[in-house]
Amino acid sequence: MRLTLRARLALWAALATGVAVVLVAAGLFIAVNTFLRQAQVERLLSATSAVQDRVENALNRPPDELGLDELLSGTLSQQELERISDADPQTRNMELRLVRVGPRGQIVTVTGTPRFPPNVPVNLRVQLYQSGTILIADRVLRGGNAILTVVTDARVLGDAQRAFTRALTWLLPLALLISLAVGWTVAGRLLRPVRTLENAARTVGDSGDLRRPLPGAGQGDELSRLALTLQGSFTRLADARDREQAFLRAAAHDLRSPLTALTARVEGTLAYDRDAERYRADLREIGTDITRLSTLANHLLLLARDPAALGRAPVPLRDLAADAVDRARELAPDADVDLHAPQEVTVSGDRILLGQAIWNLTTNAVRHAPGATVSVRVDTDGGLARVTVHDDGPGVPAGVLARLGEAFYRPEESRSGEGHGLGLALARRAAELHGGTLRLESAEGQGFTATLEVPVERRAVSEM
Repeated sequence: MRLTLRARLALWAALATGVAVVLVAAGLFIAVNTFLRQAQVERLLSATSAVQDRVENALNRPPDELGLDELLSGTLSQQELERISDADPQTRNMELRLVRVGPRGQIVTVTGTPRFPPNVPVNLRVQLYQSGTILIADRVLRGGNAILTVVTDARVLGDAQRAFTRALTWLLPLALLISLAVGWTVAGRLLRPVRTLENAARTVGDSGDLRRPLPGAGQGDELSRLALTLQGSFTRLADARDREQAFLRAAAHDLRSPLTALTARVEGTLAYDRDAERYRADLREIGTDITRLSTLANHLLLLARDPAALGRAPVPLRDLAADAVDRARELAPDADVDLHAPQEVTVSGDRILLGQAIWNLTTNAVRHAPGATVSVRVDTDGGLARVTVHDDGPGVPAGVLARLGEAFYRPEESRSGEGHGLGLALARRAAELHGGTLRLESAEGQGFTATLEVPVERRAVSEM
């Protein structure tokens, strides 16, 4: 079973604490053990120096102050060594051994205190070493004919090791338990915003309100930025859903009537026998209706495009405007349509969408201002590329102008003509998707002007 994030955080905290405890305990053990050993060594060396002075003084006493055994052996007795050891609290717990050495280095006599360890070898070298639980110091006395060995108990070092082991045995599990508890609590507090965000996201999913603000969204910590990112994603999903619903409503609204009329026309044509010319006329009308339906479907699809799927490439607006003027002249050979493009202007965007927008503005002027002069101008204004389509026709009233650009809106006087009320809506949508605007200006008797403005790609502009 996969552990929860909270459990994994708590376990990682416990592991880190355990490693830290072991490292700290090891460091303390090494430091304390070194300190205790150094203290023991210094104590032994100090005591050895004191005992050496006493032993040398005792060996150098006048003969009348020496006992019979001492006179016969040339060394100190066991009782004298014990007296020297007990003469000072510093040396009271130490054991002594005096080894008399002959001229050739042979051992002559060995005398020690009663509790001197029997397994300590006679060492002719002056040194300090440890053997098991005891520390041993050897000193050669003045004259070089005797070796003094001082032994002290070093079990305190072993006791320190055992104490540290016992402490670590209890401390490590206790530290792990405490760190688990603290890690569990801290992880719960840290993950509380995540649970809040999870519940809010679930509420958004259940309610379908993708624009509901998420708690904690902002530029604060990582969780705040995550909430802000999710909120932005939900908003984009809501926009996509709205576009999809608008597309479906628009398609259902504007495709129903043409399809019904087309079906009725086909049924009426097939209901009676007619001559070939009449059939050709009916088929031409049906073809015109199909073309209108195809144009409508293309406009609806362009309106429903997702900004994230928008193509980005250099687009020469002068070429698009020239193509729109040529097509308008083919559509209405009697129309007076002129192009004014003194310089090449390139923008970054979707060529198909921008081309459709410019074509819509041009054909809108040709269709709704018959007999008027239509001019299409391409230029720049600061950081904006501008395509202006102007006709000197009758213009439109202010009330109509305010609603132009709404999807499916057509003034009363144009309802009997061609079009579905999507041309200007698509041009406005294209401008918005490219970070620009569509401005419509008109007054009755003063013509109509549509200006499409999008950010210009400055490096691609070539002055003419």
